[in-house]
Amino acid sequence: MSDEERILLVRLSHLGDVVHALPLFHALRASFPAARIAWAVEPAFAGVLDGLPGLEQRILFARRDGARAWPRVAAALASFSPTWVIDAQANLKSAALSLCAPSARRSGLHKRDWRERAGARVLHDWAPPVEQDPAHAIDRMLVLARHVCGAEPAARFDPALSQAELEQGASALEQVLGAPPRAGDVLIALSSPRDVRSWPPQQAALLARSLAREGRRVLLLSGPEEAQAGEQLAADLAHEPGVRSWIAQRGLRALAAAFGAAAAARMRYVGVDSGPLHLAVACGMRVIALEGPQSHLRTGPWPVPERDGAAPRHAIVRSEEALECAPCFSRSCSHAQGPVCMSRLAPQLVQRVIDAG
Repeated sequence: MSDEERILLVRLSHLGDVVHALPLFHALRASFPAARIAWAVEPAFAGVLDGLPGLEQRILFARRDGARAWPRVAAALASFSPTWVIDAQANLKSAALSLCAPSARRSGLHKRDWRERAGARVLHDWAPPVEQDPAHAIDRMLVLARHVCGAEPAARFDPALSQAELEQGASALEQVLGAPPRAGDVLIALSSPRDVRSWPPQQAALLARSLAREGRRVLLLSGPEEAQAGEQLAADLAHEPGVRSWIAQRGLRALAAAFGAAAAARMRYVGVDSGPLHLAVACGMRVIALEGPQSHLRTGPWPVPERDGAAPRHAIVRSEEALECAPCFSRSCSHAQGPVCMSRLAPQLVQRVIDAG
């Protein structure tokens, strides 16, 4: 590889998927230290890449702008002029973006590992198929990393936070908790009410109240989409001295830094299979994943508990009620009573896992 190699990594969305692609980025950076690397990503998820050491440029693809997004991203790609495009998204959208760099070599996942296999035709070479069945999203990234780097990639999954960022995260976490974080504290992440994977906020409130009354400190975390639920729970739990709320937290890099500080203090994370959970995992937190329509074998916390040779680092909690439709892997629910796989996941189950350590 020449010193003029310019690598474009394509992983546009969503937050969890961008986080899952960090091992691929780190492998490329370590294997090709002289190369210039850019990352094509949607603006909503680009913040986690801010200041990522070794990343020269973020190329933003504003998907929500529709047809207007394409001339802008094509111009940005022309300016960077990649010589090698590595498609880690594997769908028609990423394939179309890869074609905006017509002179570049294009690599990606094996055809059978694409969500929309027709898109794989734009590639010039393909990684071997992923042998693990079912394959986790990170299995795919590691197979692709081995293919493009020609060697076993270094096992690095984190967002490479600086010491200054970690110190800022510790300060922010202490401020919202009202005291320095400590082992036994629990962070409960609220989820968007529009997401089929969401755990009802009233269930989160029951868990928070119960944990606080056994002497634990609890932090309820909500982003902008969950701000209304966060405000309501903060009001409902105002008289619980052990419960604090971080409402409408913004800034993915700042969130990662807070997770890094929480991990150092040995706090536990409780939340659904979504982007913040995967960011918490990447920052070193031990998580309790609340699963319903998703399968942790495909997209849950890494390493997958059943496949970890040592004692499992993370825990998976599902409703005790057997449901034929779960996991369904769907983004919408057709059950007559709504997503019962999540609404019937009892807080007591989650608390037993927390208390077990």
